[in-house]
Amino acid sequence: MEGLTPGYFALVMASGIISVGMSLEGFDVLSLWLLIICASAFVVLLSLTAWRFVAYRQATNDDFNDPGRGFGFFTFVAGTNVLGVRLGIEGYYEATAVLLVVSGLAWLVLGYVVPWTAVLGREERPVVATANGTWFIWVVASQSVAISAATIEPVFETGRRELALLAVMSWSIGVFLYAAAGVFVALRLMLYKFGPEELTPPYWVSMGALAITVLAGARIVEMADAPMVDATRELIAGLSVVFWAFATWLIPVLVAAGWWRHIVRRVPLRYEATLWSIIFPLGMYAVAGIYLGRADRLPLVGMIGAVELWVAFAAWLLVLAAMVRHVSRTVLFGARHR
Repeated sequence: MEGLTPGYFALVMASGIISVGMSLEGFDVLSLWLLIICASAFVVLLSLTAWRFVAYRQATNDDFNDPGRGFGFFTFVAGTNVLGVRLGIEGYYEATAVLLVVSGLAWLVLGYVVPWTAVLGREERPVVATANGTWFIWVVASQSVAISAATIEPVFETGRRELALLAVMSWSIGVFLYAAAGVFVALRLMLYKFGPEELTPPYWVSMGALAITVLAGARIVEMADAPMVDATRELIAGLSVVFWAFATWLIPVLVAAGWWRHIVRRVPLRYEATLWSIIFPLGMYAVAGIYLGRADRLPLVGMIGAVELWVAFAAWLLVLAAMVRHVSRTVLFGARHR
């Protein structure tokens, strides 16, 4: 329990977004099962995280001060909103709104705390030497707030302008954060020694952050009329297409990087919690393509997203099986031998 990574909510994110995609494609039974897994994982991880915070306070503090793990706390924000959006599809908009309030407050607090404790407050310099793929999770969290706000904006009679403002603002913040994280990570790759051990699964979030930016933009484009939306709809629609194209370009790069890491340099491929940071981007890319295809009338983009959805689901099954095996061997069997 002490070693529970703060980024484990990526399991919630991955299960939830694939559930959303299955619902969009009409596979309702499969989508419902994925929703149950998503909600169950959320409750379990929330309980374990709270327990760890109380029982292992120092370990939690160490995570906040570690640039390689600190940004993982933003997976709680994204996971909460993905679950909320999926519940909204079922018509539970009140639950979506409650989860948005929780995640919005967490996003606001973590957005100031984590960059300071993990990066700016460190004595070691240069700071850019610690940049890694987890930094893009901050972007994902920001865009998840935009998606959740856009989901409930057309539903509630009151607060539409405020929700529209929140959606556009968090989307815009996410875009600038992506640019900043991209610069820092690129400098890290170019200026410092970088081996296959450092090429961890969270680097896939660089693509997932773009994909969720596309999805958030598509959802904003579909929002009911509001002054903030009217002022930015065409800009967001155009940029969403650009971001989708760049996300598509990144996929072969990331696949090639994985081949170099595991096949060429022979780094063992074993289960670790960060593998969910690969599944979520795959699922998010699929859902973003489906949504963008509908919002901007781009059928080819929608078709690519529909195909990618099954790739993401297959990868989700593999990682889930690996996780169950890992937990069984380390927790259940390990406890018997004590």
